[in-house]
Amino acid sequence: MKSSQQEHELPLALRAAYMALHRNTEAKFATHGVTADQFVLMLAVDENRSLTQRELAKRISSDPSTVRAMLVLLERNGLIRRDAHPNDLRAKTVELTASGKRKLRKLWKVGQSIRDDMYGAMSPEETTILIRLLRCVSESLYLENAVSR
Repeated sequence: MKSSQQEHELPLALRAAYMALHRNTEAKFATHGVTADQFVLMLAVDENRSLTQRELAKRISSDPSTVRAMLVLLERNGLIRRDAHPNDLRAKTVELTASGKRKLRKLWKVGQSIRDDMYGAMSPEETTILIRLLRCVSESLYLENAVSR
């Protein structure tokens, strides 16, 4: 059972963690021409080469129009390539270009100190639990939002 204190602290703690991560990532990537959100999108593209734009939006918990805008910029900068989906004429598949793969590897190295700081704050077991719990929160809110539509 949740307490009144927990009800107030959970949204604040989630927001504070997200904002700290986002601000630190933006600062690290500022000289590399990629935002924190674009990095997350590139990471999702790299790990799921055959996703459509709509599937990418769901994967990174964003809306399709925001993802499309980011993809247009990344494509203009030569970091991704969008092609017609083989089975759906309305959809596009997305993949990193060779330049995009190099940029992602560079950004991964640039952001390593942030990940080190996060992992240093928790034991490996706590990290596993945190990831599982964050996925539970995300999935429960996604399902709640889908039901209310």
